[in-house]
Amino acid sequence: MSNPASFSLTEALSSPDDVSHLHDLHARLAGAAEAEGRLDVAYRTVSSAVGELLLAATPAGVVRVAFAQEGFDAVLADLAARLSPRVLAAPARLDAAARQLEEYFAGSRRRFDVPIDLALASGFRRQVLLALPTIEFGHTASYTQVARTVGSERAVRAVGTACATNPVPVLVPCHRVLRSDGTLGGYRGGLDAKRVLLGLEGVTGARPPTSGPARRR
Repeated sequence: MSNPASFSLTEALSSPDDVSHLHDLHARLAGAAEAEGRLDVAYRTVSSAVGELLLAATPAGVVRVAFAQEGFDAVLADLAARLSPRVLAAPARLDAAARQLEEYFAGSRRRFDVPIDLALASGFRRQVLLALPTIEFGHTASYTQVARTVGSERAVRAVGTACATNPVPVLVPCHRVLRSDGTLGGYRGGLDAKRVLLGLEGVTGARPPTSGPARRR
């Protein structure tokens, strides 16, 4: 009796349009893995104004957004080690996130409402990430202000570390956090990416610290 999987692969490779058939086969296998609960981490890539992004999601939500400079292979290996080895390119799970990111970069979306899985953050870092969405589109806050928001006014450096290690940048807007002197500070995707994101939101140049979140210019 023939093996159905072997037959499908042979059929795909013998086709004059092997690439198309292999993509179709991969999509069917990914769909089957999802349906059978054997897909722990799905991923895909999307193009954006800050370069290609890798998106990864568990069944609970988007768990990782990675910039190309981080090395996608290294990011996927880290996800496999920290979450589950059952990692597969399966774009469908991330369709909503990809669409909302496309809308954001096109200027038609100011807030994301896809589920986020903060499994890669814990403790104080997780607490900081949960507070960041309160900084509205087009506004900024200093690391000191964020530290005050989470009730640890002296933990400015720890806030900086939480932002620098944010596993879901853009969706969780750590790019809206600046130094108290108004300069950019750091960013996981690089300072050029941070400038682009702030520019998309109408925030240009270094901003002086204020007593509250800065307003859009």
